[in-house]
Amino acid sequence: MFNINESIFEINLQLIKHNINYLKQDLNSNTQIIAVVKAYAYGHGDVEISKYLEKINIDAFWVADFEEGVILRKNGIIKPIIVANTSPKSINQIIKHKLEIVVYNFRVLDILSNKSKDINIHLKFNCGMNRFGFSINDINEIKKYTKKYTNLKVKSICSHLSSTHDESRDAVTQKEFLMFDQICERFEKKTYKHILNTNGVIRFPKKQYDAVRIGIGILGINQQPKLKQIGKLTTTISQIRTIKKNEYIGYGGKFKSTKTMKIGIVPFGYADGLDKKLGNQNGQLYTNGKKCDILGEISMDSCVIDLSNTNFKEGDRVEVFGPNNNIMDICKKINSTPYEFLSSINRRIKRIYI
Repeated sequence: MFNINESIFEINLQLIKHNINYLKQDLNSNTQIIAVVKAYAYGHGDVEISKYLEKINIDAFWVADFEEGVILRKNGIIKPIIVANTSPKSINQIIKHKLEIVVYNFRVLDILSNKSKDINIHLKFNCGMNRFGFSINDINEIKKYTKKYTNLKVKSICSHLSSTHDESRDAVTQKEFLMFDQICERFEKKTYKHILNTNGVIRFPKKQYDAVRIGIGILGINQQPKLKQIGKLTTTISQIRTIKKNEYIGYGGKFKSTKTMKIGIVPFGYADGLDKKLGNQNGQLYTNGKKCDILGEISMDSCVIDLSNTNFKEGDRVEVFGPNNNIMDICKKINSTPYEFLSSINRRIKRIYI
């Protein structure tokens, strides 16, 4: 396939279905799946990912702010779209585009109660993470609002777990479940409840309640080996040069050659999403399955790799991540998370969907 772009993020949509089916295996048939597609679907492209998810009958979408929701609506997404972080100034736009709102304080509840149109709301509670959310002690006051203002349609009760990825903190997770159970008991059974993320679905499927929120798992990025990473990012070797012993590479001369070396200059740098901590031989790129160390400091728009003892030529493709370079493994090297790594991939990188 011919493409004029040097760097290409290739996304296999078919693998999404595989990942969802795997995550659904321990879920009840009537458990709803809310797809988290915030932050440009973790760098993968929210519109294309959401269109495919709607095609395979996902139940709803979760976005960070109203702008993300409006983009999906304008691109034809029909299913419910839930806005997690609601600014009071955006409420009219949210209502206009028939988005749903996560409500976590009385300030927003006050504003919504003065609107004439019906609006679906999702009440978020703090169960120990101490981020967004009402307190359990707010429930009586919340019920006064929803009883008085009938335009407020409470569609769900939700919360967020802090540590489903960390087995050493399972006691904390159990306390958060207990708090959520106590909150749920005070609302009608027909109001659906959800708290699990991807790791929660994998590790605590018995606490699935009525819905789950899956984001990174859809993309196949997790320690669970049966999930398949849907994305592969490649770039090219723009230039090849030979350097002699005792020559330096990159800003600050952080790498000094100990012998004659063949090096390749790659047009992909930290502005594209290649974390600077992968420089100085901490990270690698792959060419035809061969591991090539990143030499010296990573620049804004480029990096240098070791091509010694290879026959690679200018124009050959280089894998930044993919089958040979798993995102989870990359993140371990830089003490980061896939969320941080993926959301930093520049939108100037061409996305191609299979």
